[in-house]
Amino acid sequence: MKKRKLSAALCGIMAFSVALTGCGGNTNEAAKQGETKTAETKKDGKILIVGRGGDSVGLDPITITDGESARVTENIMETLVKYKKENTEVIPGLAEKWDITPDGKKYTFYLRKGVTFHDGTPFNAEAVKFNFERWMDKSNPYHDKEGYEYYNDMFGGYKGDKDHVIASVDVKDEYTIVLTLNRPLAPLMQNLGMFPFAIASPDAVKKGTKEFNEKPVGTGPFKFEKWNRNDSITIAKNPDYWQKGLPKLDKVIFKVIPDNSARLTALTSGEIDIMDGLNPDDAKPVKENKDLQLFIRPSMNAGWLGFNVEKKPLDNVKVRQAMGHAIDKQDMIEAFYSGFAQPATNPLPPSIWSHNEQIKDREYNLEKAKQLLTEAGYPNGFKVKFWAMPVPRPYIINGQKMAEAIQQDFKKIGIDAEIVSMDWATYLDKTRKGEQELYLLGWTGDNGDPDNFLNNHFNKNNIGGSNRSFYKDEKVTDLLVKAQSEVDVAKRTAIYNEVQQIIFDQAILIPLVHSTPPIAAKATVKGYVPHPKGSESLEEVDIE
Repeated sequence: MKKRKLSAALCGIMAFSVALTGCGGNTNEAAKQGETKTAETKKDGKILIVGRGGDSVGLDPITITDGESARVTENIMETLVKYKKENTEVIPGLAEKWDITPDGKKYTFYLRKGVTFHDGTPFNAEAVKFNFERWMDKSNPYHDKEGYEYYNDMFGGYKGDKDHVIASVDVKDEYTIVLTLNRPLAPLMQNLGMFPFAIASPDAVKKGTKEFNEKPVGTGPFKFEKWNRNDSITIAKNPDYWQKGLPKLDKVIFKVIPDNSARLTALTSGEIDIMDGLNPDDAKPVKENKDLQLFIRPSMNAGWLGFNVEKKPLDNVKVRQAMGHAIDKQDMIEAFYSGFAQPATNPLPPSIWSHNEQIKDREYNLEKAKQLLTEAGYPNGFKVKFWAMPVPRPYIINGQKMAEAIQQDFKKIGIDAEIVSMDWATYLDKTRKGEQELYLLGWTGDNGDPDNFLNNHFNKNNIGGSNRSFYKDEKVTDLLVKAQSEVDVAKRTAIYNEVQQIIFDQAILIPLVHSTPPIAAKATVKGYVPHPKGSESLEEVDIE
């Protein structure tokens, strides 16, 4: 096991050495690159180039669930409310203020005046109503036949469904919109700040939802410019942005560089300005480099080993428990995270209220794992296909290598795990449809509410959405719906604690880590604040 740690550390050191050699070993080439970048900056204004591990899946916020897409759309489109730049406290967005009735079933939003979409059409209450009706009504001509995973998960399905929360969306006047609910929804305001519920230009959507998914139109600080698939997305300053003096940048380019080490080389050579997916072993040398700076993203995530509990032998709780005992989480953290993570016991991270601290994790115990496999009827183990994530995410820093490490752990108890992978969009689509057996995935919280973790992933009505375990438990679903409707925080906490205990006992998934991902940038980048939800708007970022 210790060889794993040494290997990972050496890879990081070698990668950083190569990066420094590429930067300092060929002074003339580096100077040429610097001159080119300077000329480009003078010609086109201030351009921030963001290095990332994978391309966006799509750019229509309501249709996407992945972070690589959200980090782009968040800069193009805006929500009625948003979060403070350093946490998930709700503050005004496209709505300046709001009223909530005492029974928690009617929300009145007063919208900003003088805001226009990038296509020149006005933002108003009718535009908000158009978006809600598109999201919630399956018969709406602009509703995607595949549905909207986030809307289904956060609002209890769609119009006409038993648990659907929204009864009506009504225009009171040009700049006032009223949401009436069928039942109270405690996390409603937190939900409305999430990226999928950004307000799209109705005119642009009407021209074609497929086109909109590739050329989105919103009210945000940046306008969509172009998308070169699997290479880059460029967004440009919105000169008519309603927040005067913003954005400070003229353009942002999201550049795909799949390999973490290659991304660091691009940063040190001046090809990009900021990157995520930094190998944790490279954090120290980045911090010590005067030309670079290190950021730490606050933790609001969990990475896990998932099971499709409908498929044998993973439908057997003792098999799942056995696999939980076979993984050395601490060794994995030392090998891959270099201290930028902690072992996970629950899918709900400690940074979110109602995290159940009373649950004690399964110990790493191979004999216990073998005993449970024998009791389950698999004394000699079994074969299983193990899906490995193809892109780095904050919670799973290197899907392929981590899968290989877990594969070796499983081999010790007789489980033969065959690793398979595919492109990111296909991976997400196929796991949503339940084609996987064993898989790596995780979640970065969107809004700071436990509902966003627990209801999304364990409500039986979210199968085909975020519930990729295909877990069906009536009691758990009833508890989660009850927690949504309960406004008393202490009562909600008690419900969520019970749900976490049930999920742990049944080993519906094996939580692996909660990470605090390091981010590297050039020292010239100013005003960047990493948000715990995993992406942020860049309107206040500047280049010195």
